[in-house]
Amino acid sequence: MEKLELTDRKVEQLMEQPVIESSMFKSMDGKWFIHKTTTTTIKPVKYVEKVLSDEED
Repeated sequence: MEKLELTDRKVEQLMEQPVIESSMFKSMDGKWFIHKTTTTTIKPVKYVEKVLSDEED
């Protein structure tokens, strides 16, 4: 089996993608099945400040 290596650029691209977490459980009363998906993104504070300052103009 051939081992695949990721380039530094590809690793950088993957690190920029959001983290998606999924959890499934039944409600406390047992009547409902709950599927919860959380998307987490990380942005530099300077980026967010720039976006917010541009909206005010």
